[in-house]
Amino acid sequence: MSNTPPTAAPDPGNYGDRHADSQTDSHADAIIIGAGVIGNAISFELARRGHRVINIDKGPAAGFGSTANSSAIVRFSYSTPTGVSLSWEGKQYWANWADYLETNDERGLISFVQCGIAILLTGNEAEGDHTTRVRSLWDQLAVPYEEWSAEELRQKMPVFDLGVHGPPKRPENDDFWVDAEREMIGALFSPDAGYVNDPQLGAHNLQVAAEAKGSRFRFHTEVVGIETIDGRCAGVKLADGEVVRAPVVVNACGPYSQRVNQIAGVYDEMNIKTKPMRHEVHQVPGPSDVDFSTKGFVTADDDQGMYFRPQQSNNILIGSLDAPCDPHDYVDPDDYNPSITEDQWQAQVLRLNKRIPSLGMPHRRMGIVDLYDVADDWIPIYDRTRLDGFYVAVGTSGNQYKNAPAAGHLMAELIEAVEGGRDHDRDPLQITGRFTGHPMDLSTFSRNRVVHADSSMSVLG
Repeated sequence: MSNTPPTAAPDPGNYGDRHADSQTDSHADAIIIGAGVIGNAISFELARRGHRVINIDKGPAAGFGSTANSSAIVRFSYSTPTGVSLSWEGKQYWANWADYLETNDERGLISFVQCGIAILLTGNEAEGDHTTRVRSLWDQLAVPYEEWSAEELRQKMPVFDLGVHGPPKRPENDDFWVDAEREMIGALFSPDAGYVNDPQLGAHNLQVAAEAKGSRFRFHTEVVGIETIDGRCAGVKLADGEVVRAPVVVNACGPYSQRVNQIAGVYDEMNIKTKPMRHEVHQVPGPSDVDFSTKGFVTADDDQGMYFRPQQSNNILIGSLDAPCDPHDYVDPDDYNPSITEDQWQAQVLRLNKRIPSLGMPHRRMGIVDLYDVADDWIPIYDRTRLDGFYVAVGTSGNQYKNAPAAGHLMAELIEAVEGGRDHDRDPLQITGRFTGHPMDLSTFSRNRVVHADSSMSVLG
């Protein structure tokens, strides 16, 4: 970490009036490390408030990191009131995308596919478990849902086999092949859920909107140091030796967040930490007897430890819900296996075959491998740090795509409040949803929180 003095000493007390004299890419009011969907959403929200922002990303273009390979599912099945409120708020942005951006993108805008999500119910749900908490929070926060019986679920999706096989197992376990002795009791169906059809395009839409408000973007550019003066953030140092000055820096670089926090010297002081995890998502052709891309819905299947969603041209995406039997592969973000593995492919596709027996086993393995940025309790960290002016929006990849625009608003509100003198650690900020009016307690996302006991410890990524 360099202690080279900045061109002008940062003034922590008047963030809204603090603008660099230079219009070059070497000065800004705020630097955001990362140009994925989260970083670009923060950039847009800061820029629309009048702040000059630079996003710096080592990749070639917006959303070319873990954002590009997100399943981009929009759902509201979180474990805390603030988590549900933030996701319900986030959905309203996607549903009003063009109006929110206030600009056009030459590549077009994303589509929000509102197909709904079914959370399958085995009948084993106990008071206080994740599914019953979700139902209670949906009631509390007026998130619409339907309760389907087994017969209604079968009518909605006749290709489903409703056999109960859990807890989740892998095919190498002999119990995986045991026939079901009973059936599901139905599902909770959230009709407002769905997915964003092109996750990388969503990041580009936000880049274009941010640029229209004055943000600048630098790609193929790596941050290797955080500049400080008098114990306060003062900018970043790049791999080529250049220093870019700003009194505010935001770590929004997904699976690289741990490394950047270590560079900034704030990692050890955080009670909740993040680390990169390798994950596989597979794609298979849908069943021949139904067009799943038009008739299907997102499905959370805890019984099989998987989620799946429709994909265009009657395909299905399958991902793991990180059941205890599945590998948790923590890796170096610059050195991991980028190829689909036979074991995980077999496990996920065979699980889906148990739910959709007419599916069959494709001869060709298809899918993607990418990284999650995983917090200790799988809940993101949106917070300041002990280094004044250095903020974090981390632990997000795999679970926060749906929340990106709402998280941009949250982070902009947080930065302005803290730079204006608020002690967020002692007096956590409360914000109100722009669309829903729901209050959100940002202590939920504090770096200093204890692990949330109610967390499902998994994602629909």
